[in-house]
Amino acid sequence: MTRSQVVAEHLPLLRRYARALTGSQGSGDAYVGAMLEALLQDASLLDERYGARAGLFHLFTQIWNSVSLNDNAEVTTLPLPPERRLSNITPLPRQAFLLFSLEGFSEQEVAFILGVEVTEARRLAETAGRELAAEIATDVLIIEDETFIAMDLESLVKNLGHNVIGVARTHSDAVALAKNKKPGLILADIQLADGSSGLDAVNELLRTFEVPVVFITAYPERFLTGERPEPAFLISKPFQPAMVSAVASQALFFQRNSRNRVPKAAAS
Repeated sequence: MTRSQVVAEHLPLLRRYARALTGSQGSGDAYVGAMLEALLQDASLLDERYGARAGLFHLFTQIWNSVSLNDNAEVTTLPLPPERRLSNITPLPRQAFLLFSLEGFSEQEVAFILGVEVTEARRLAETAGRELAAEIATDVLIIEDETFIAMDLESLVKNLGHNVIGVARTHSDAVALAKNKKPGLILADIQLADGSSGLDAVNELLRTFEVPVVFITAYPERFLTGERPEPAFLISKPFQPAMVSAVASQALFFQRNSRNRVPKAAAS
C-alpha cells in the first residue's frame, strides 16, 4: 500500500482516540489534522518500528503533549490547533489507560507511543485505574436493544459505582426514561430494535439538557467518515469492561471540568 493508503486505513480509530482525549469532535479532529500536516511536511516523522498504526499514534502524541504547562513558554514548531486549553489536558496516566483499554495496544506499543519505558507505561495505566475508581458516581441511562449486551452494560456500570436509571430499547423509550429522571451519563447503541437511531434519540435529549454521551457500535468506522455529525466518544463492539470504564470516565472528566470552570466576569 502507498503511504496515504496506510494512513487512511488507521485514521478512523486515531480520530476516535483524539476525541476521547480532547472531549470534543472538533478539537480531536483538529489535532489529527495537525498531525497530518506535520506528516505531509516531513514523511520521516512517521516511525514505523512497531507498525504504521503505532507510528501514527506516536506522532499524534508528540504533538498532543508538546504544549508547555507554562502559558508564556515557547512551544514546539509543530502545527497546533487553537482549541488547546491547558485546563483540559488529558494527563499522561489517562493517555496510557486509553491506549491500553480503548485502542488495545500492547505494553511495548504504549511505551513507544508515549515515549516512556515499559515499566513506566504500566505504572501510568495503574495510576489512571486508581483515578477511575475514585470517580464520582452518577445516574446512567443505557440505550441498547440487545438484551445480553444491555445486561452486561448494566452490571458493569453498577460495578463502577454508578446507578442505572433504566434500559431503553427504542428512541421513544429513551426519551420517556430521561423525562422521569435526567441521567448524568448516557451509554447508547446507534442502531436500535425498532429501526430507530440512538443518535437521533440522544440528539433529542440534548436539546433539553446537557449530558455526556458514549456511543457503542459494531462499526465505528462508519461513524468516523467526516461526512456527518459524529460522536465524540465511541466504543467498538465487542467491548471490554476496561474500555467502557475508560471512555465513560473521560466523558465525565470533561463534563466536570466544564462545570467547574467559572467565567472571570462571573467570579469577579
